[in-house]
Amino acid sequence: MKRPEPVQVVKQRRDAALTGLVEGVPYIQYLGITFDRRGDELTGILPFDDKLIGNPLLPALHGGVTAAFLEVTAIITLSWSYLWEDIESGALDFALPDATPLPRLPKTIDFTVDYLRSGLPRDAYARARVNRCGRRYASVHVEGWQDNRDRLFAQATGHFLMPPRRD
Repeated sequence: MKRPEPVQVVKQRRDAALTGLVEGVPYIQYLGITFDRRGDELTGILPFDDKLIGNPLLPALHGGVTAAFLEVTAIITLSWSYLWEDIESGALDFALPDATPLPRLPKTIDFTVDYLRSGLPRDAYARARVNRCGRRYASVHVEGWQDNRDRLFAQATGHFLMPPRRD
C-alpha cells in the first residue's frame, strides 16, 4: 500500500498551482485580488483601494471593478476545480522547478452581473459555484459581499469555453 504524501507537500503543491493561476493574469495584480484557499474552496478577496472608486460622491466601487472581480473569481475557481484532480494526484506539480506550464484559462462566452447595491469603500469577497463543467463548456454562478455574507452587493452568472485538456 502506498504511503500518503506529507500534508506539507500537498499544501505546497496546491499553493503553487493557485499562485500560478493568479500570477498569470496581470489585471488580477492591478486590482489587488487575492484568494483564500480552504481545501478545494476558494474565496476571492478584493482589498479596498481608492483607485477602485467609481463614484467619489457616494463613494462606491466602480461597476467595472465589481464585474471584473466577480469574473476573475469565476474563472480562477473554474480553473481550480478543473485542475483539482491533477493537482491532488501529483500529475501537475507547479512547485517543482521543471514544472510544465499551467493550461490556458477558460474563455468567457458571456457574463451577466446583477448589481444589487452599491459596493462600499471597503474590502469585498466573492465565492463561485461551478454549476456545470464539461469538456467544452462550463456554467458558473458567483456571489459578492462585503461585511455580511447574507447581504450580497452583486452576483453574476457566466458561461465559459473550456481549454483543451492535456493528455
